[in-house]
Amino acid sequence: MLKSVGNPSTRYGDQTIIDGNLVIGTAGKGIDFSATSGTGTSELLNDYEEGTWSPNDASGAGLVFVNASATYTKIGNTIRITGQLSYPATADGSNLAIGGLPFSSSGNASLSILNTSANTGDMVLIPNGSALILIYTSSATRRTNSDYSGVDVYFSGVYKG
Repeated sequence: MLKSVGNPSTRYGDQTIIDGNLVIGTAGKGIDFSATSGTGTSELLNDYEEGTWSPNDASGAGLVFVNASATYTKIGNTIRITGQLSYPATADGSNLAIGGLPFSSSGNASLSILNTSANTGDMVLIPNGSALILIYTSSATRRTNSDYSGVDVYFSGVYKG
């Protein structure tokens, strides 16, 4: 039920939803903020989503992460992710790649990573057009699966989708 504060025949003025949700029933429509002054190309908020995703090994080594869990929030084209996983003990020398991101990136993005090993100072990248997390040393060399053998990894970041 929509309660009108103002002229009910034209629906000017504030609107109050007494019970239920406001549903935008047409794709590409949303909340339009164009009445405010802005310099952006769009002032339409037309997407919001929350969910979980499953980090997986995308290195080709067939590793199975332990305790892998992750969440995301998507607002417009901005995606915020958080997650954790435990690498299994491995001697595999393939370049480390974590897959399963909920959306491909629309530009290179950096994330922050914290882990319980001595791999401090590592840099994390989601390459343009991919749904992969790649990890590099501070000297810009790709990390391998064996570098993270037995390591608990905690990560968070924001990227454009």
